[in-house]
Amino acid sequence: MIYTITFNPAIDYVVRMGSELLPGMTNRSDSEECYFGGKGINVSTILKNLGLDNTALGFVAGFTGKAIAADVERKGIKANFIELPEGISRINVKIKGAAETEINAQGPKIPQSAQDELFGQLDALKDGDILILAGSIPSSLPSDVYEKILAKLSDKKIDVVVDATKDLLKNVLKYHPFLIKPNNHELGEMFDTVLKTDDEIEAHAKKLQEMGARNVLISMAGDGAMLITETGEKHRVGVPKGQVRNSVGAGDSMVAGFVAGFLENHDYSQALKMGTAAGSATAFSDDLATGEAIRELYSKL
Repeated sequence: MIYTITFNPAIDYVVRMGSELLPGMTNRSDSEECYFGGKGINVSTILKNLGLDNTALGFVAGFTGKAIAADVERKGIKANFIELPEGISRINVKIKGAAETEINAQGPKIPQSAQDELFGQLDALKDGDILILAGSIPSSLPSDVYEKILAKLSDKKIDVVVDATKDLLKNVLKYHPFLIKPNNHELGEMFDTVLKTDDEIEAHAKKLQEMGARNVLISMAGDGAMLITETGEKHRVGVPKGQVRNSVGAGDSMVAGFVAGFLENHDYSQALKMGTAAGSATAFSDDLATGEAIRELYSKL
């Protein structure tokens, strides 16, 4: 079974405007949409769209949390969310006009009892399962929560995927995660440098392997992606042509696509192509990509 964890899910309230946002004035929208997710839920959605059953774990609160849980159920994704006693799950406002403006909420406080309940859920994971950890963590959780999760699972044969940045990612490498996915800018930031060439990106990805990562997937937006495998191979792929409509969830889609592609026949080259197709298909859509859109792009890579 594949599991995802979303510590701080959200409803993205997207407001589209035909003109510039004017502070201090009454502004009127052209249209509005709501998208339900969070990085782990996004991964779960793409996995389900590609035909892979999975279980979404995490925390929800209040009426917004109930709406998020209902949307996950509507998509056919199995979920085992922990309901928090206070607060509401986040509503993030995305204003798309002449320029894009975002207001991201903090989310509810996660008490120790809820944290303990999540760790109890992790006891159900078995050898051969996959766990995907994606995104930042809310301030009410300890900064080493990723480390604690990997430490708890270290005696089981579980492939862990981590999509995080800076110390949150660095500190889990000693537990040898199956896959990590920084983008090229995040990879440079981890070493206080700017990476300009493929050779520089490859060299620094291998440094993360020396620190414990098994496979390192580096996304590079319009320049495609690179994969450095635990078997010493380097794979490189460009991106298909298309009009970028949306950047939200593209990285999560790449993670899900990679996992789905790898599980088909354990081929790293195919996994990279499927990940790239999934990330691109979401970027070319208003919402997370459908399985049909992903496989169509995959056939063109």
